[in-house]
Amino acid sequence: MESKGNRKERRASAEPEKLDTKNFVELADRFVDVANRANRTVLATDVHMAFLYGAARYNAHVGKNVRSVADHEAFVEEMAGVYKEMLRNHLADPAL
Repeated sequence: MESKGNRKERRASAEPEKLDTKNFVELADRFVDVANRANRTVLATDVHMAFLYGAARYNAHVGKNVRSVADHEAFVEEMAGVYKEMLRNHLADPAL
């Protein structure tokens, strides 16, 4: 089994990965599908809050353990900015 330190060091020294748009959208669609299935038995507002909580928890893990961010508040601001832009784009989407 690979040690956590070696993996962290390798990731830190690696070139930033390019976003694969096709795979990104397919993965995001899988999360939306999970939400839609949950909404069959759970209120949409509860699903919404659970997804926000899960996203915050996972992003905290990535910030601390994958990216090893030193400035947590700067990371929070970065993630909030990304979320705001994505939310604005979806709210402006007439097909939604």
